[in-house]
Amino acid sequence: MDPHALEKLFKKINRFDALMGFEFEISGPGLATYRLKLEEKHMSSPGFCHGAVLAAMMDAQLGLTALSSAVTEDKLCSTVELKTNFLQPAHLGDTIIGEGNIDYKGKTLVVVSAWLKRESDGELISKGMGTFNMYPMGKKEIQQWSQA
Repeated sequence: MDPHALEKLFKKINRFDALMGFEFEISGPGLATYRLKLEEKHMSSPGFCHGAVLAAMMDAQLGLTALSSAVTEDKLCSTVELKTNFLQPAHLGDTIIGEGNIDYKGKTLVVVSAWLKRESDGELISKGMGTFNMYPMGKKEIQQWSQA
């Protein structure tokens, strides 16, 4: 599958990103960018973003970076391990931008690093790393995805 076809399909089937308000773009294999404008629903206390929102965005960023590469080999991937460092608080009204890199890609494992930054000043909010298991896209997944 082409990464651009994945972007179109993933926007259609990924309900969690829509629920959280995440927006993403895939510009090529291993090249995904996330964006989130922080709203009241993302706050844990007045003016401060809940860490779970940032952790979810990090998981999404890491995962889509890995998946956008895996699909070029007709594979899917699932999270094996995820680590997030929270470096600075994010605030109501901030727009957070996420980017990632594939650090290692073997036959079945992919290691990805990513970062979340505040768009207005480029300040680093969070840094993360994830390991993903790649596996062949089976007939069942192809059928489910094609019907979406």
